[in-house]
Amino acid sequence: MALPVSTTHRSLLITLALSSLALGGPHAAAQGTPAPASTAPAPATPPTTPARVAGTTTQAVSAVAVDISAAARGQIVTCPAALKLSASAVCLYVKSGASTLRPLIRGRLAGRAAGEWKTTGKASTLLVTARVGEPVNAFVLLSALADQESLVVVDAVQVRAAAPAPGVPAGVTRGQPYVLGSDLAGVVKVTPLGSGRFRLSVVDQPALTVTVGQRKAQTDQGSVELPLAPATDGRNLIFPVSGLRALGCTVTPAGKDMTVACGTESVGLKPIVF
Repeated sequence: MALPVSTTHRSLLITLALSSLALGGPHAAAQGTPAPASTAPAPATPPTTPARVAGTTTQAVSAVAVDISAAARGQIVTCPAALKLSASAVCLYVKSGASTLRPLIRGRLAGRAAGEWKTTGKASTLLVTARVGEPVNAFVLLSALADQESLVVVDAVQVRAAAPAPGVPAGVTRGQPYVLGSDLAGVVKVTPLGSGRFRLSVVDQPALTVTVGQRKAQTDQGSVELPLAPATDGRNLIFPVSGLRALGCTVTPAGKDMTVACGTESVGLKPIVF
């Protein structure tokens, strides 16, 4: 039977919490991004609400913690608040050294361990799964408190949301070529007028005023109908290649590139197809 944790041991847990924060916290280690060690104490931070953890991940944490406790004969203790763990985290106090526990835990988890231990300072981290073949959904943090005392933390992997894929600007027609107004510099002068309106000017040709989302455009001589409506990404005019004819320009394909000629000026560019 494991011995109860003494006041000294609880003090060591607090020391561990501060040391772990100085190293970037357990989540930083679990994601494989080592942080430089620091001897300065971690600044005090206000308490935060624990992250909500999915039920399947909570089960993974529990399953891993049970296996480790059975193998290492650990005693469940309160996780240090400074570690900012999730609500499903389990912390075990074990009267064994880290060098002994690393192979013991790695062997106990067998095929559920993703890779090997990654060590930063006095902390070692191992990514794990609840069952063989599942995606990584938990990690084990092992920190040495003394030669024969360790704290083992099992918690959910905090997965960072992937950056959203660039969206298609509203109003564009998929599969049709467009050009940015800035790409036409040298042949067409594009002037923003505000409220989604732009003026396109070509030497010796009537200026064309277009409105984002509308096929009808205006010239000094009246209105014209564009084949496709122009769009914007919030900053740039996105103009349909087919609409360049309304400016008296010609378009010559050249493989994936093209040449736009307006009067005596021309520019080579690559069209955008959404």
